[in-house]
Amino acid sequence: MPLDSKDHPLNSLGFAKPPAETRVVVAMSGGVDSSVVAAQLAEEGYDVVGVTLQLYDHGAALAKKGACCAGLDIHDARRVAEEMGFPHYVLDYENIFKDAVIDEFADSYLAGATPVPCIRCNERVKFKDLLQTAKDLEADCMATGHYIQRKMGATGPELHCAADAARDQSYFLFSTTPEQLDYLRFPLGHLPSKNETRALAAKYGLPVADKPDSQDICFVPNGNYASVIEKLRPGAAEPGEIVHADGRVLGTHDGVIHYTIGQRRGLGIGGLADPLYVVRLDVDARRVIVGPKEMLSTRTIPVREINWLGDAPMTARDEWHISVKVRSTRPPREAILRPLSETEAQVELLTAEEGVSPGQACVFYETGGSRILGGGWIWRGA
Repeated sequence: MPLDSKDHPLNSLGFAKPPAETRVVVAMSGGVDSSVVAAQLAEEGYDVVGVTLQLYDHGAALAKKGACCAGLDIHDARRVAEEMGFPHYVLDYENIFKDAVIDEFADSYLAGATPVPCIRCNERVKFKDLLQTAKDLEADCMATGHYIQRKMGATGPELHCAADAARDQSYFLFSTTPEQLDYLRFPLGHLPSKNETRALAAKYGLPVADKPDSQDICFVPNGNYASVIEKLRPGAAEPGEIVHADGRVLGTHDGVIHYTIGQRRGLGIGGLADPLYVVRLDVDARRVIVGPKEMLSTRTIPVREINWLGDAPMTARDEWHISVKVRSTRPPREAILRPLSETEAQVELLTAEEGVSPGQACVFYETGGSRILGGGWIWRGA
């Protein structure tokens, strides 16, 4: 006779019932991380349902093996599910993904920004539509292979950096809302390194144990943003001038989309005594403005579309002393956050940063701690 739920100890996912009575949808990308999450939960006896999203190029993927990573990834996720004995579904989210992620990526890039589509995918697809699908499947929670930690705090679940700083994905998950965080689980966040994940994959005998990590944005296979933009927006690569900040015309270019803020190499303006960097993109005038490195430094960053994860409302204080990341690859820097509204603020860096670019995220961290306090989008040059 089953124990009454109030008398049952919490299971590893935080529910007061046996694992067998706890349904968990696992978002499976076909990679080693999400495969290990699914396998581990299945071995622990949970009612696991694997779901893989078909996001792009489905026809190409099926027509030729290896033609597109999407087809291979779906195949790998299915093999893992068969191996571990739980159901697996593939959902066609191609139109949703195009509308919510790819189109904005193209438009943002054309506007001279440097977008981060992985954040929008988590925000608008995985943690919105897929999460709703998990609820429709009557799952108690949804688990992913992200390297981030969910910890219970005084006022509810909190988002914390992964134990392994080298794998931490907090920069890409700042827009997770408190409601989503209540439903999500991240079983890998506490692991000290990726080696432990691969060891678990080998332990479970998973066919993806040695599969290499994906390095690129899924729909930008070789990191060549410009070629993708040209396909999405024909005629986008219009030529123009490369202009020094002092007004001198130094050369011509084949399209603003080939340049990003902070770029130094490949400018096509050799023979100058001092190195120059892209300091601004004037999309309307089709101009790439270059200048010395010091012109890239900024201390004031306007941020909007803020998702706040602190215990007190962001507007409860005039100032918050926090740390921020303005690029995923950079360490957090001390800053002062000054709220302008519930979703807008100005961030003042205590030490100037170079190459702060519109379209990137500015993610807020507790100074000296691991907690993520939210973040927002950098929206214009400071």
